[in-house]
Amino acid sequence: MNLNITGKDFDLTDSIKNYIEDKVSKISKYIGDEFDASATLKIEGTEQVAEIRITYSGETIKAVTASKDLYSSIDKDIDILEGQIRKIKTKKDKQNMTDTIRFQEAQVDEDSVEGEIIKTIYYSIKPLTAEDAKLILEGDAKNKFLPFINVDTNKVNVIYKLKDGKNFGMLEPEA
Repeated sequence: MNLNITGKDFDLTDSIKNYIEDKVSKISKYIGDEFDASATLKIEGTEQVAEIRITYSGETIKAVTASKDLYSSIDKDIDILEGQIRKIKTKKDKQNMTDTIRFQEAQVDEDSVEGEIIKTIYYSIKPLTAEDAKLILEGDAKNKFLPFINVDTNKVNVIYKLKDGKNFGMLEPEA
């Protein structure tokens, strides 16, 4: 951890420096010891402003708060920085998990499994008319088909988009 503390318009006391070092060192539990931090403290009127900036793994985050008490400003900055770090880590974890799932699906394709059910998709089935189901499917760019209970026949039907992208097909049981 590299820490640079700067005081503008006033002299920093050892107690303030030690307090900042102690608080910033607690961030290492989230990101390890390899990070750079800079703290700038200044007085603006009756407010005491603390700005803390942290750089790690190509990410730069900062927090700026002002209050009547400098220690309070530092505490608020640390809380803000911890929240930002947790948000970044959660986002990266979700991204890594998604990448892992995609990798596993790609591996299933590469293993060339034949004749096995390798994916299940669950849909809720609602009672609709065929025309209503068509309108819903037209407005849904993601899905290519929609299962529904046909109100007229009281049977499960599936409406799907044809390859031309303009027309629809419908699966309906015979009996």
